[in-house]
Amino acid sequence: MARRGYPTILELVGHTPIVRLDRLGRDVPGELLAKLEYLNPGGSVKDRIGLAMIEAAEKDGRLRPGGTIVEPTSGNTGVGLAMAAALRGYRCIFVMPDKMSQEKISMLRAYGAEVVITPTAVDPHSPESYYAVSDRLAEEIPGGFKPDQYSNPQNPEAHYATTAPELWEQTDGGDVDAIVISVGTGGTITGVGRYFKEHESRARIVAVDPEGSVFTADAEHPEGPYLVEGIGKECWPDTLDPEIVDEWVRVSDRDSFLMARRLAREEGLLVGGSTGSTAWAGIEVAKRLGPEARVLMMFPDSGRSYLSKFYDDNWMIQYGFLERTTPPPAVEEVLRFRRVGHEVPDFVTIGSHEKVGAAIDVMQQYGISQLPVVRGEPLDSLADIVGSLQERELLERVFRNPDALNEDVAVAMQPPLRAVDADASVNEVYEGLSGGSGAVVVASEGRPTGILTRSDLLEFLSARRSHVESS
Repeated sequence: MARRGYPTILELVGHTPIVRLDRLGRDVPGELLAKLEYLNPGGSVKDRIGLAMIEAAEKDGRLRPGGTIVEPTSGNTGVGLAMAAALRGYRCIFVMPDKMSQEKISMLRAYGAEVVITPTAVDPHSPESYYAVSDRLAEEIPGGFKPDQYSNPQNPEAHYATTAPELWEQTDGGDVDAIVISVGTGGTITGVGRYFKEHESRARIVAVDPEGSVFTADAEHPEGPYLVEGIGKECWPDTLDPEIVDEWVRVSDRDSFLMARRLAREEGLLVGGSTGSTAWAGIEVAKRLGPEARVLMMFPDSGRSYLSKFYDDNWMIQYGFLERTTPPPAVEEVLRFRRVGHEVPDFVTIGSHEKVGAAIDVMQQYGISQLPVVRGEPLDSLADIVGSLQERELLERVFRNPDALNEDVAVAMQPPLRAVDADASVNEVYEGLSGGSGAVVVASEGRPTGILTRSDLLEFLSARRSHVESS
């Protein structure tokens, strides 16, 4: 009896399924179809090009045993290369812009790759860009090889040879009216589009681009930063053939992320932001084509790399993509909460002409780490606050010079704490609390009435959450 043969992980790349999107398409004419490329073993369409680029480099001698693969990537191509490199025994170094999710960075390191982070907001020709840094590393490292998905012909060729024939067979010989593909390197749309046009398909090839990308930039929509990952570019890659594209659709970050969340909650598909872009564009195309149309969309990557980003409500609220369901509390509400069960006065201060040792005694008495410094009593306005004492700076001062305990507070004080109005929302003071001194002075009609610290806000938010969960 012959023994069963089993594949390696690389032999599982491709042959991804196509599904109907019934719930998303219930209010859309025609039929919406999605090819789930995120079901490749590495979690994205980029699995298809990793091995192809490596094998071509091995064949022409650019990559030799023991070599190092260096590639600029938004994450997914890195996984495709890392999988192939793991089986072939190559070292991998991936260069990523700093806007990419922590999950992607951790995933590449899990495959044993090294990750170098570069700034996003630089010109693509800057020596700090992820293109330039990867060039330099590939040149400096002995045996270094840069596949360069942005210019490597094996990128579109892999899709022409594998992705496109799959689509053709799965759609009964290209029986679709449009194929919608989000564009990054352009490899997928170039390979698939060329194949379908050569086979005289009626399908319109629709390219999807984020707002701010160079592909659809014009006077009304200039280039600029965007948050969706893996698609769009700052310059045109060699792997994109724009002649293949019949139509471009521009999609905002907001529409991309909200659509991705809908796909998870309505269709059970946990997808990435670029997939959200593709689905939003696909629906727009379907609306124009009418009730008999069949629109096929390529869903390139999984949402598992974005759980800390657009699948997190707080992240979405922070960037203005979601509204808070309840208004944020005012600073005065936090102060009222602190008064319950606490014996610390609302506003503990120290005079500028008192001694540092006395100030430390006050801080220890009330268990506080910040202390406003005042000219004297009474406090009629914020102008009466002339400085502040911080526990950390006091420790360093006294540690270096014990005699500092006998100095006037005015000699040791730091600038005054930032002042906020009692009616302000905690959103407005969050940044001041999360960094710097970690405390703000609260004022009502210009008169100081209290101090709010990082620990006060943390305790309030924790108690508030517990109340919500128990109600």
